[in-house]
Amino acid sequence: MAKIGVLFSLHPSTNIREEFIKIRDLDLQTCQISVWDTALHTEENANAIIEASKETGVEVSTLWAGWTGPKVWDFYDGPLTLGLVPVEYRAIRLQELMLASDFALKIGVENIATHVGFLPENPNDADYIGTIAALRSLAKHYKSRGQYFLFETGQETPTTLVRAIEDIGTDNVGINFDTANLILYGKANSLDAVEMYGKYVRDLHCKDGLFPTDGRKLGKEVALGQGKANIEAVIRHLYSVGYKGPLTIEREISGDEQIRDIKAARDLLRSI
Repeated sequence: MAKIGVLFSLHPSTNIREEFIKIRDLDLQTCQISVWDTALHTEENANAIIEASKETGVEVSTLWAGWTGPKVWDFYDGPLTLGLVPVEYRAIRLQELMLASDFALKIGVENIATHVGFLPENPNDADYIGTIAALRSLAKHYKSRGQYFLFETGQETPTTLVRAIEDIGTDNVGINFDTANLILYGKANSLDAVEMYGKYVRDLHCKDGLFPTDGRKLGKEVALGQGKANIEAVIRHLYSVGYKGPLTIEREISGDEQIRDIKAARDLLRSI
């Protein structure tokens, strides 16, 4: 049976041991750790993650690495603020993603994922060319350490993402496939995207959502199975083309409703 896990975010107030115990008590086997605050890439936190993983048996599949500076999740300011595409933030964020490699080494994780931003469709666009050059240097650094760089899907079409991987040209670049983001950003149907993504997928966000209803705001995230992701067909197709990784649940709300939805997602994935 495929391993099922969940994504959780590391904050200054996070009790790492308690988070891993919660994951174990939800009868989940893996997790992704999202770290937006680069100051949390400490030896103390790394040791706490290693010990909690050993104690609970919960494996860390991917480090989701954030970056500093503004971030607006919409179609107008998003292209100006997100990821490595905006040239004014590219250098510092590239350096932060380089440093994320150090933290991943400490916790023994080889997959490092992030949002690259709204990659231009036009491969001759200066922002596309500059972003690919930055990612190539990042991928080479990760490769020297036995690590993989993973694009989080959503802000670019499948064609643009595959082209970017090909243009980077190293063999350690893959995809963290978010089954909702392509829908939330109005970029593609998730099942169709598997045709292009298949061999590159190394981790998966099992998430669901609805398409945008206007040209400014993203679509709405919903509980797994209640949106347009067609999660059962996506997962069956992914495994049929060779995917061997975990099924990582992501639910971007908090509190009791989040726990209920994670449990329901776990049961749905088990049935698939």
